[in-house]
Amino acid sequence: MFGQGDLKLVILQLLEEKPRHGYDIIRALEERSGGSYSPSPGTVYPTLSLLEEMDYAKATVEDSGKKIYEITDAGRAYLAEHKETVDDVFERLVEFGRTLFGGREMIQAHEAMGALGRAYARLVMSGPRTREQVERVVEVLRKAAAELDAIA
Repeated sequence: MFGQGDLKLVILQLLEEKPRHGYDIIRALEERSGGSYSPSPGTVYPTLSLLEEMDYAKATVEDSGKKIYEITDAGRAYLAEHKETVDDVFERLVEFGRTLFGGREMIQAHEAMGALGRAYARLVMSGPRTREQVERVVEVLRKAAAELDAIA
């Protein structure tokens, strides 16, 4: 999704719009990509730490204990120097969301599919199943697949 250094610029752009928590950044990128891209916390938080070290962002700890990040003057200057790259990256992000997996219109469907996957994982991880339970699971999944195929 991003080239070398692009995520730094994207995060700085989001911080220029308003101060944000790390998870707010994740959600904002997910929204802008139409739900088709969501960076992991393991990517966002180290980048925020790097931006702090570079003096491009600063964090304030709120009463809740969460850190909220905001862009610094040095970060604004760096962002301005790379405006063309930032615009290009956000354009790619929007286009990625528009073309991949049906775009914004499919967000609810993606969320429902995620819920199905989590429900299946909980079922599998919660212990052995009887033959009847397994047959019921197979029936439900095959029926859902057939109904989805009928839509297309």
